[in-house]
Amino acid sequence: MDARQVGLGSDVYLKACASCHGKDLEGQESWRSPLPTGGLPAPPHDETGHTWHHPDDILFRVTKYGGGAEAPAGFQSNMPAFAGSLSDDEIWAVLAFIKSRWPENIRERQAAISTRYRTR
Repeated sequence: MDARQVGLGSDVYLKACASCHGKDLEGQESWRSPLPTGGLPAPPHDETGHTWHHPDDILFRVTKYGGGAEAPAGFQSNMPAFAGSLSDDEIWAVLAFIKSRWPENIRERQAAISTRYRTR
């Protein structure tokens, strides 16, 4: 991992993401239970959540264009789009930071998912 990219990602994450996903990537309470207003609370980005189950390309698009960009039909996502406030490099840096916090076995599994996704 590129230490400078992870460092930038840490700074950007704290400013743009931690208010919903938690400063320690823990997500919001009861993140699997629907909110009265629709959608779900922000999930954790640590190894207990589902972030690592998704390939890099999808994680990037969800961050850039919002959760609705990749959500199944009928699913309400509360994830905002960051296209207007974060550069592509900042988004990739945030993803690098998140991945840097995962155990090695989770990083390897997510990398394999990303590789399979790219070959389709």
